[in-house]
Amino acid sequence: MESEMGMLWEVALPEFLLVTVVLGGGGAWMIGRSTALTWNGWGLMAFYVLLLNIAVRFIHFSLFDGSFFIPPATFGTAIYYGLIDFVVLFALAAAGRSYVRSRQMSRQYGILHDNHG
Repeated sequence: MESEMGMLWEVALPEFLLVTVVLGGGGAWMIGRSTALTWNGWGLMAFYVLLLNIAVRFIHFSLFDGSFFIPPATFGTAIYYGLIDFVVLFALAAAGRSYVRSRQMSRQYGILHDNHG
């Protein structure tokens, strides 16, 4: 089963969950929240998630012996797992953005959100 799921994480599942989902996901949620609160676009959010993705890849590299973008020998592997991390982080940032934006819209335009069932 490990070889089948090795396409999603580089070293181990707990490392992926801790670094990408918990630490990076918390940061991604806050990125989505901040872009919704300041009414910025999706492009800026994607740029911020890209910067967070570089930081997440560095944590994978420095603490768990993962790959990083700088050594040419591991560049392809780092790009592959970086894309997976980016998709996960962007999804969490989009969820945070949608959550905050829907709260903003329901507060601003109460007629759009009816709580009567």
